[in-house]
This record gives sequence, structure tokens and C-alpha cells, in this order.
Amino acid sequence: MDDFVNLICPNSPSVWDGNRLSKCFGNIVLGFGANAVTIVMIAVLGINQRTGKRSLRMNFLEKFFFLFLPAIGACISFLDIALLLKKAHHGFFIAHHEWFFRCSQFASWTLIILFSKCFNGCYIFCNRILCFWWIVKLLLGTLHLLTAYPPFQVLLCVKEICTVSLDIIFGVSINIIRIKQASYKRSSLEDSLLSADTDVEEGCLNESGDTQSYFDLMTFRSITSVMNHGVTKQLDFEDLLQLPTDMDPCSCHDTLLSCWQSQQSSCPDPSLFRAICCAYGWPYIRLGLLKVLNDCVGFAAPLLLNKLIRFLQQGTESWDGYVLAISLGLISIFKSFLDTQYSFHLSRLKLKLRSSIITVIYQKCLYINLAERSKFTEGEIQTFMAIDSDRTVNLCNSFHDMWSLPLQIGVALFLLYTQVKFAFVAGIAITISLIPVNKWISTLIASATVKMMKQKDERIRRTGELLTYIRTLKMHGWELLFSSWLMETRSLEVMHLTTRKYLDAWCVFFWATTPTLFSLFTFGLFALMGHQLDAATVFTCLALFNTLISPLNSFPWVINGLIDAIISIKRLSRFLSCSQHKSKLETTAGSSSPYFSNDKSEIFHEDKAVVFDDSCFAWSSSDEKDLDLVLKHVTLGIPKGSFIAVIGEVGSGKSSLLNSILGEMRLVHGSVYSCGSIAYVPQVPWILSGTIRDNILFGKHYDPKRYLDTLEASALDLDISLMVGGDMAYIGEKGINLSGGQRARIALARAMYNGSDMFILDDVLSAVDAQVARCILYNAILGPLMKQQTRVLCTHNVQAISSADTIVVMDKGHVKWVGRSADWPVSSYSVFSPLNEIDICLKNESQECSAVEDIHVESQQNLVLEKDTVPASDRTQEIIEVEARKEGRVELTIYKNYATFSGWFISVVICLSAILMQASRNGNDLWLSNWVDATRSSRKEYSTSFYLVILCIFCIVNSILTLVRAFSFAFGGLRAAVKVHDTLLKRLINAPVQFFDQTPGGRILNRSSSCFCYCHSGISTANFRSTSRELRRLDSVSRSPIYTSFTETLDGSSTIRAFKSEDLFFARFTDQVKLYQQTSYTELTASLWLSLRLQLLAAFIISFVAVMAVIGSHGSLPINFSTPGLVGLALSYAAPVVSLLGSFLTSFTETEKEMVSVERALEYMDVPQEELHGSQSLHPSWPYQGQIEFQNVTLRYKPSLPAALRDISFTIEGGMQVGFIGRTGAGKSSVLNALFRLTPICKGCILVDSINIASAPIRDLRGHFSVVPQTPFLFEGSLRDNLDPFQLSDDLKIWKALERCHVKEEVEAAGGLDIHLKESGMSFSVGQRQLLCLARALLKSSKVLCLDECTANVDTQTASIIQKTISSECRGMTVITIAHRISTVLNMDSVLVLDHGILVEQGNPQVLLENESSRFSSFAKASTM
Repeated sequence: MDDFVNLICPNSPSVWDGNRLSKCFGNIVLGFGANAVTIVMIAVLGINQRTGKRSLRMNFLEKFFFLFLPAIGACISFLDIALLLKKAHHGFFIAHHEWFFRCSQFASWTLIILFSKCFNGCYIFCNRILCFWWIVKLLLGTLHLLTAYPPFQVLLCVKEICTVSLDIIFGVSINIIRIKQASYKRSSLEDSLLSADTDVEEGCLNESGDTQSYFDLMTFRSITSVMNHGVTKQLDFEDLLQLPTDMDPCSCHDTLLSCWQSQQSSCPDPSLFRAICCAYGWPYIRLGLLKVLNDCVGFAAPLLLNKLIRFLQQGTESWDGYVLAISLGLISIFKSFLDTQYSFHLSRLKLKLRSSIITVIYQKCLYINLAERSKFTEGEIQTFMAIDSDRTVNLCNSFHDMWSLPLQIGVALFLLYTQVKFAFVAGIAITISLIPVNKWISTLIASATVKMMKQKDERIRRTGELLTYIRTLKMHGWELLFSSWLMETRSLEVMHLTTRKYLDAWCVFFWATTPTLFSLFTFGLFALMGHQLDAATVFTCLALFNTLISPLNSFPWVINGLIDAIISIKRLSRFLSCSQHKSKLETTAGSSSPYFSNDKSEIFHEDKAVVFDDSCFAWSSSDEKDLDLVLKHVTLGIPKGSFIAVIGEVGSGKSSLLNSILGEMRLVHGSVYSCGSIAYVPQVPWILSGTIRDNILFGKHYDPKRYLDTLEASALDLDISLMVGGDMAYIGEKGINLSGGQRARIALARAMYNGSDMFILDDVLSAVDAQVARCILYNAILGPLMKQQTRVLCTHNVQAISSADTIVVMDKGHVKWVGRSADWPVSSYSVFSPLNEIDICLKNESQECSAVEDIHVESQQNLVLEKDTVPASDRTQEIIEVEARKEGRVELTIYKNYATFSGWFISVVICLSAILMQASRNGNDLWLSNWVDATRSSRKEYSTSFYLVILCIFCIVNSILTLVRAFSFAFGGLRAAVKVHDTLLKRLINAPVQFFDQTPGGRILNRSSSCFCYCHSGISTANFRSTSRELRRLDSVSRSPIYTSFTETLDGSSTIRAFKSEDLFFARFTDQVKLYQQTSYTELTASLWLSLRLQLLAAFIISFVAVMAVIGSHGSLPINFSTPGLVGLALSYAAPVVSLLGSFLTSFTETEKEMVSVERALEYMDVPQEELHGSQSLHPSWPYQGQIEFQNVTLRYKPSLPAALRDISFTIEGGMQVGFIGRTGAGKSSVLNALFRLTPICKGCILVDSINIASAPIRDLRGHFSVVPQTPFLFEGSLRDNLDPFQLSDDLKIWKALERCHVKEEVEAAGGLDIHLKESGMSFSVGQRQLLCLARALLKSSKVLCLDECTANVDTQTASIIQKTISSECRGMTVITIAHRISTVLNMDSVLVLDHGILVEQGNPQVLLENESSRFSSFAKASTM
């Protein structure tokens, strides 16, 4: 073996020659070995793929790379062989390893040419394995170049560089061509499946940039048109770049989802991380190889700098200096392209991953049922979308950096060893000593992050709760209480954020001071070891130190990012692992056998729409073991085409029975079977932001006849005809600009138009008045559009119960009785009516239909727009205003405001410390330059110790300034974040209700959920700044609909699942994500366009400085370039300018873009404010009697709209109980809006106990009234806090109030006053929640009690009991009731009838009943409630 080695490598070490890898090793292993593997792979692939493959189309440039580059390579290799032959001919000894390497190189290029011409070369060279191998070959070639580059043999170096460059260019080319061809094949496959609109799709593909030239791709020229528009006008979404096809959110979603599903099927504990690796692992690994090359090229500049300074020190006049100077510039140019391409492709991958994650989260929310979702709060789920998805995406940066940064540090340390020998151990000691410190800090940061995220979830949940129920909170005067609770959560979040930020500051301090300490200890030890410092050594080391700065400073952030990503991935994995809603005809519990096991049973139940067999259900997730059964052992069959009325007392399980049919509950025991499609109308109607038509169609095709029939049947035709814009009028978020009755009827119309096999209707009649309820019952539920289908109605409406084919009576989760309506003793369920309404109904049912038609015609003359608050207005803009977007540069006042929030003193400290810190660094380097010049000129005036002491002083000063800068940055950012959030919250809670009516909650949440912790610095250019600002604004605007849509979907997911509309909403969401993706992609391209040009400019500066230094060293210039120390200093500062100049400008533009977030937050600090202060203070016991007097009151919601109240006057004496009735939209709720000053009145005044309420402080005023809203409001927290939020009552008083409201037993069964209510009090039924709200109002003991149809969602018996409770318990109190049921107001002292905002009748209800011509009498006769 030794003989063979001596034969191959005579007179040469086989591996190491003492300084570097030996030439023999480089030629045999790195050269010949790599070429041999290449030859074998090409031959094997060529033989295997020479048949059965059609030719792929290649453009001219691709053919050039396949033929011309190999030809050049072959020529250079042949020239090498000719030179070797010439040397051998002249008697020189040529080692065998030289022949092996040169011949194998020629053979590989020749084989490439041969296979490109004779076989289908594109298939061979675009093979995935060969493409990967060529990247490996590039690295081997780079190592071989190092072995073939002895000092100052520049021409030889140039030739070798050309040889390796051909490998690099060819390797990059075939990888690009392979990707393009793969894309072409996919598009070709899609083209064959496209229909007649192929041209449109192809046009879209061409615009997407998939067919751009290499030059355009490398230089980002596609952004030029966008930037031209950005300078001349405000950018719009149509000006953005088209997304590449592989970045489409649908394809990204499918990629990740398939990998996640395979994880779920193959692993008991599925991991989102493994799914991400499966989906995007290979492209990510390829990027890693590009990063390796980029990092390696980064070290070429310090090495060339070393050789150039040594050249300048020697003062020779050869051409080597020019070659080295130009090479320094070329290396910078090459690295510029590598940097930007790596950043571009990594960012593209991050955008694809972000799109994948948020679409998968959204789809999960569409399919996970309410029971399974109960283990997550709504705020937590919103955090998954807003925070955790971004942190998971940032894993792309952190994961590569985890191996790249240590590699860069390691290579830098090795190169330092070559310069200063073992003196670099001092630097290693500094680095190693910081590792345990860094680990300890990282552990603390991880702990603080987990705690911070928990509080952030809670804060977002509380913010969402406050925004959702702001109207109710203002009526109770609780907005300050809720904001204080939110602030408590925020303070805990800020506490953990502060811990994290200050720990980050320590990280910054330790790692930022490391290079300075490094230079001090390394040069100090090197000098003390007796070595002489020279310019080449010092400034090469300084260049290496500068190279170390970035990885050293980045490392703690990388670790923190990795920790955040790991935590977020675990959270997302837990959410995505939840079991999904089963869209099956049959569902069985656990592992029990299916209910239907034989053909006979299927035949027996083929006429059934729904069958329950001993079914038990719970509102708990599959993880919970302690089950609280809500439905117990239900056995029930619902025939197809029948009308089923589900009745029962409050909390008996009616709504739960309907949800069990929908699959929203957890089936614990037994089975449930359902067939056919389902349309669902929930008890609290779910309304989409959009037009009325969009809400009714719900993605279905528009059929004019069916649509008009639906509007008529649901009594919506007149409402819509009176709206400005008709059915194209825009509905605000959650139907905020509609009344409860209109929301219910739109939800019903949606179900009717859908035309499903079964209708699940949860108490749809309670939200409308008696006449409209009759219209809906006979024209809709019993009408032609629904009569043939199965209808399951949960109701307290006696007429609907009487009309049902089957009645199901629920009692405490059990089915108590099932039978025909004729067999059911209706009188036992209904309340005795003096009008004998039920008898009228039953005796005259044959005449009822025609009577209803007459009533409907009459109502069309009287019905006005239902909303007593904000009617639908001029088209879209007047209801939901388009999100504002400022134009032009970020104003200076924004920066001044942010500096004010941070504190001017801190802002000055930040700027000064940053400047002085950099100055101390520069002083440190300048002192080193002076030291080496003094050493070189042998005029050393001071001892080595003196130079070291001064260097040490610079180091200490730099460390102190770095510490000050780090902590002042952290303190200033935190202070600004706290002040911006607190000020924004204060302004929002003081805003009038109209602001929230016109602004979607998702938009507010988007602006208020940021931390506003931004601190950057930099410079800018006009073109890029104007474009980047507009792109960031577009980015913010495109993000808001995602949050709004996501929040909306969370609220209505059960309705979406019932209608099987998951695909419709997913498509709508992906369109919004696509727009957001398109904005981000354009913003990315714009930033890299700038970065590339700045780096190319910096490369020119480097070349210019280097060439001028060489010319000056020859004495060819009239000016003197001073000492080699100063030249070295200039060159060592010129090298990092490549990255510093780019980051400098990028930081400034990033600051400006981040300031857009502050700008948007500050916009909401200028929202209109309520008049909080009054001229007259209120006594704690006011009102004394409760007398209310309206004097000529007129109220408009907008100047452009008709008056909701028209010059009305009335007086309610203290202690009276008064009811307001009228058609929906008559102005009933407007009376309460005026009384509570939710909307300012235009004219007149309102007196309470002779005090004009306009002069009273608004919160004091509302706090002295009690109110029970139409939609019950319970917040997350203990039941005691819900009933007595200010903790003014003892438990005995609370229990007594619950007993008076007949809900004491249910509370005791649920666990007492300390039970924790989930969001919206979902653990109680809607009726029970209404009773709890009534108990809360009674506890307040106010002289004025306002009830906005608080008995709408309870059964008739309970409603009667509540009325008796109010009559007996509220004596001496003024009670104002907004009523739909006539029975609600029959026993009151007075009734006021409103119509079109005008008071048309007032008097005692019994007296008015006797007068047949009175309006109240006509209402009573029409009512069957």
C-alpha cells in the first residue's frame, strides 16, 4: 500500500503538508475522485434514461449552458493536458496525481458534451441526484482550489478559479433548469385538464414571473414597474406582482395538509414539525447547501485582504496587487448575488409555510366541533393564527442558523489561528465562558415566553370580549371595569415581556462586546508571547472579528427564535390533533357497535330523518374524562317531512338536542343517525359581514324567483325595499346595524333558500313581534318552501306548538314526552290569556292563513327598517367604512409621538450610546493601526504595556456603552409599548357606540394586538422608501380581513358545518390569504432589489479603495496614502460595508414600515370621544323617584338617515311599570339608546327626576340605571363576578336574587357561585343566561330598570313567573319593558305604542284592550303569544 501511495504521490505527503491539505490529496480525492463519480453517474443515468423520454423544450440560454459551458471546460482541461505534455517533453517530472486529475477533468466535460448531443441531456443533467451531487462537487472544487493556491501565484490562481467557476455556473444552471422544467411539467399537466378558459390561466401564469429570464430573476427587475407606480401614485392591490404558481395558498395548504394527515395516520403523537419537514424539507436542505457556499465565500474577503496588505507592505511593483484588488471586488459582487438569492428563496419558502399554516389552522376551525373546541379559548385560537404561525415560520431562519453560525465561528477561529497562532485561545476562552451564561439566559427566556404567551392569549380574549359586547358594557357602565381587568392581564404580560427584553439585552451585551474583548485578549496575548504585530496580521484579524460580529450577535436571537418556534409548534400540534367533525350519516360512541347492524333495521328507519338510540351527549372534549352529561339516554325517531316542536323549560336541553343532531356535541354513549342535508338557524343568529343578498344566498346560485319567494316568506321584502341599496345594503360585523328580528329572519331566509332536506330552527320566533312571528310560521315554516321537508323547531310559541305534527318535551336532559300535538294538553304549558288566544287560534285555523296574509299586507304599510340603532345606509361606505390608508411618507409627528411615548430622555440616551459605542469601536481599531505603524517604523515610543492599557480602556468604555445601549433600547421599547397600548385602549373605550358599529372588531384587534416594540436606525432613498411604505400599508390593510374573517368563522362555525359550506368559506379565506401573500411577496422583492444594488455599490467602493491603494503604493499618484496601517484600516472597514450599508438602509426602511403600525394605532387615538364629563354631579342614591320625561325628543343615527324618534314626548311617573310595543323598527330600542345616551339626541331633552341627563357625567348616568339587554351577556369568569362585578353584595343576597329569578336550582346543580363560566356563558342555555342577567339587574337595586325583551328566550311559564317577580319585587321601581309578547305588558301600569318613531298611543293596557279601535287592541288580537 505504501508503494502505491509513493507511486501516486512521490515526494509529497499524502494528506497534510503542515500548513494545508497536500496537493496530492487535492488532486486525487477532491479532483480525480469527484470527476470519477461524476462520470459514473452521468453514464448510468444516460443508459437508464436514453429511451422512453420525449424531448423537453429548452430556450437558447438553457442550450448555451448545456453545450457552451462544457465546451469551455473541455478546452481548458485540454490546455492543462497540453501544458503537462510540454513540461514532460522538456524533462520536468510530472506526478501521477496531476495526470489523473487533468485527464479525469477532460473526460467529465467531454462526456457531458457527448450525452447532451446524443441523448436527452436535459433529463440526465436535471436528475435530482445529479443536481445534488453537482452542489457537493462545487464544495470539493473549492477545497481543491485552496490546495492549488500557493501565495502570490496569481495567474495560476486565476486559471484555477475559472475552472471551479465553470463547475459553479454549470451546477447552478442545471438546478435552475430542473426547477423550471418541473414547473413546466406541472403546468403542462394542468393545461391538459383545463377547460375553455385556458388562455386566461396561461396569461396569469406568464404574469406571475415563472417565465422570467435568469437576469431578471437574479436582479429582481420584476419590481421595477411597481416602484415606478409607487413614486407617482398611491399603490393599489392591482399594482402588485403576481404570485408564482407554487406560492398559491391552495397548493401550499394541500402540501402541508397531506403531510400532516400522513403524520396523524402513522404516528400516535403527530408532530407538526415532522409534517413541515416532509412538506418543505428538501427545498430547505437545498437552501442549506446554498448557505454553506455563501458562508464559505464570505471568508474569501479577509484572506484576500491579508494578501493585499502583505503585498502593500513588501512594496513590489508586480501585477499581483491589481489582480488581488479586483478579486476582492469580484468576490464581493459574487457574495452579493449569493446573499440576495439565499434571502429571496428562504423568504419565499417562509411565505409558503406561513400560508400553509394559517390555512390549515383555518380549515381546522371549520371542521372541529364546538365540544372538541371547548378546551381552547377563543383568544387562544386567535393567538394560534396571529402569533404562533409567525413564530413557527421563523423556524426557517433559526434552524439553518443553528449550524451555520457555529460553522462560521469555527472557520473564523481556524483562520485566526493561521494568523496569530495560539494567541487566539484567549478569544476561544471568552466564547466558551459565555456558553453556559447564554444557556442559562435562554432557559429563563423560554420560561418567560411561555408565561407571556399565556397572558397574551388571555389579553386577546379579553380584548375580543370587550369589543364584542361594547354596547352592553356601555349600557351597564362597565367599560372601565373591563378595561381594568384587561390592564391587569396586560400588566402580567408586560411583566414577563420585560423579563424577556432585559434578558435579551444581556444577550446583546455579552455577544456585542465579545469581538472587542476578543481583539484585546488575542492581540494582548500575541504581543506578550513576543510576536511582532504587523498591519497584515492585525487587519486580517480585524476583518475576521467583523465577520464574527454577525454570528455572535445573532446567536442568542437564533436560540430565542428556536425556543419560541418549538413552543408554538407544540401549541399548534395540540390544536391540529383534535378530532374533527364527522360528516357521516351515522355516528356511534366510542368502540361500541353501530346502531344499524342489519338490513331490517335500515328498512325500518328509512322513513326517519333522525334516529337517537340510547344516546348520551356532553359539552366536553375527547380529552376530558370527567363528563357532565347534558343529554341522557335519548331514544327518539324523527320522521321525514314532519314538523317537530321541541319544548321544555329553560335549561332542559332543547338547544343541546338540536346541536347533537348537527354533531356539535360529544357522543358518549349510544348512537345517532341522520340523513340528508341540513339547514340550521341558531338561537343567536349568525350574520356575515357583507350584503343581505350574500347572507341569504350563502354561496348558492342566484335564482330570482326562489329568492323573492324566500324574502316574502320570511317577511323581509318590505324591510329590504325600504333600505338604501335594497338587498345590496351592507351589513356590519355580526349584523350590528340590524335589529334582532331582522337578524333572525335573514338567518331563516338563508336556510329556506338553501333548500335542504331538514331544517333545524332554534327559537327563531322569539326575536320578532307577534304579527311577524305568525307571518313566519304560516308563510315560511308551514309554507310551500318548507312544507315537504323535515322541520325541527325549538320554541316557546304556543301557536307553533299547536301546529306541530309531533311534540318533544325535554326535561333536565331527558326526553320526557313525545306525541302528537292533538294529544298534548296545551293549556298546561301556556299561560292563561284574557283574550283566550289559543282558543281563537284553534277554532279559526282555517281562516288564519288568509288573516295572516291580510296582516302581512297591512304590516307592509307600517313596517320600517327594523334597526332601532343604525339603519342600513348608503351602499357600503356608510355602514362599514373602507379601512383608511394614509398616503406618502410617514410623517415626522409619528416619530415624535413614538419618541414621546418612549421618553425623550431615553430616546437621546439610545442615540448617544449607539453613536459613542460605535465611536469607541472605531477608536479601538484606530489605536491598533497606530500601534502596528509604530512597530513597523521601529519608532516605538511606548512599551507594549502602554498600548495594551489604552486598548483595554477602549474595550471597557465600549462594553459600558454597549450595556447602556442594550438596556436603554429595551426600556424605551417597553415603555412605548405600554403607553401606546394603554392610550389606545383608553381612547377606544371612550369612543361612541357608532364607531364600533362601523368598524369590524378584527380590524381593531389587528391594530391593538401588537407590542409596538420597535427601535431601528438607518437612511433611505426616495424610490424605495415610497414603495416600501405603500407596500407595508397594503400589507396591514390586507391582513385585517384575515383576522376579521377568522373571528367571524369562529363565531359561526356550527352554521357553516350544518350547511356543508366549509369549502365555500375556505375558498373565500384563501383568496384573502392570497392577497396578503401577494403583498408580502412584492414587499420582499422590493427590499431585495434595494439590497442587491447597495451591495453592488459597496463592491465597487471596495474595488476602488483597493486599486487606489495599489496605485498609491507604486507612487503613481500625487497624493500620499500614508502608512500600510491606515490603508489596512480603510480596507478592513471597506469590506464589511457590503453588509453594513445594506442593513443600514434596510433598517431605516424597516423602521419606517414598522412606524406604519404605530401610525395606524395613532389613527385610533383620534377617534371621536363620548362627552364623559357633565356639569352636574349625581348623588349616589339618585334617581330618587325614577320619574322619566321625554320632551320633544328627536334622534337620528346619521344626518343622512330618517329620524328613528320623531319629536316624541311622554312622562313616566316614578314607580310605574311601562311597556313599549310596536312593529319591529318602530323605535322601541331607540328610546333606550336615547335614555342611556348611546346616541346623542338631535333635539329636545330627557329629564330623570327633573335632572337633564345631558348635563350628567355619562358613566355615572348609566351606572345609576339597571338594564337587561335582548341578547344576554355573560363574560368569562366566576358566576359571582358576573352577577356582582363590583362585589357589593353578599352571597345571601345573591342567592335570594337567583331564587327570585327561578334559576337557583340550576346554579346549585352547576356548582354554585364559584363555577367558572366559559366565554359567553356557554355552559348555560340562552334562557338561563337571560335569567342570570335579570338577577344581576335586581341585585343592583336601581330605581330605573330597563328590560329589552328579556323573556324572549324563555318558555311561557317561566316568562309568566318572571313577570310576576318583576311586578312584586320591583315595586317602587320604574320599569321600562321593550316587548314582543302582548302577555308581557298586559299587567303593566301603562303601554306606549310606537310607529315610525312616533308615539301614536299611550294608556292602561286593560283600558286599551276594551277599545277595539285602539292600536294596542289590534296588536292583541293578532297576537297568539
